[in-house]
Amino acid sequence: MPRKSTGTHRFKSEAGEANWYATPQGRRQTAREFVRALRDGRLSRSTGLKAARSDPKILEQIIKEAKESASRAISIRLPVADLERAKEIAERTGLGYQTVLKKAIRKGLKKAG
Repeated sequence: MPRKSTGTHRFKSEAGEANWYATPQGRRQTAREFVRALRDGRLSRSTGLKAARSDPKILEQIIKEAKESASRAISIRLPVADLERAKEIAERTGLGYQTVLKKAIRKGLKKAG
């Protein structure tokens, strides 16, 4: 005789339901439901979405723009005098000193390359 579920879960929101399914108990429940569906023949494959092929040049442009706007935190050692100079410029221009440093690095890289 098949084992019956011990109870149904009632969730107040979709976020609450998603959080429960992210727990080990929720993942075990999902695995059990998957095995049952497979055994009962209720599991089917999706054909997926049909999307037109994108032009590779457009994709390259999108990737280039994404890289230009993305940032990564790094550590860098600067002479104290350079850091103080960046802070003076930042105070005068109303920008943050890190922004001033980023602009200077970007300008220097363009000049070098």
